[in-house]
Amino acid sequence: MSTKQSAALEADETAQKRAQWEQFSVDVDAPGLIEVTNESHENPESHQYTVSIDDVTEDLMACTCLHHVHRNAFCKHMAAVEHATDDGTLEAFPSKDETEPEDCDCDGLGDFPCWPCVRTGRKELPN
Repeated sequence: MSTKQSAALEADETAQKRAQWEQFSVDVDAPGLIEVTNESHENPESHQYTVSIDDVTEDLMACTCLHHVHRNAFCKHMAAVEHATDDGTLEAFPSKDETEPEDCDCDGLGDFPCWPCVRTGRKELPN
């Protein structure tokens, strides 16, 4: 899978370098939503952000960090996701998993799916 930078967001050389110098962990939170944690900080939990990717164009769209929010600028978190998807270590749009998540609670909800099943794409919310 290849992600491309949005035309509205020019790659900032500093962001690219910081993404290489700092240690990031990336995880698919939901299809097209990547949780990025900056492991270089003393308290990584307080440095977690979500990067979104367009499901049609696969362009990096946004990040919840202040740098992107206030400047609409390409940030180091977006650069970390771009690298992880380009080198094949992260699949931003995983195929639907039919296996039941470990924390599934659908049995107690009747016909309504539990959040873990919705999040993993196993079941969809009813209209």
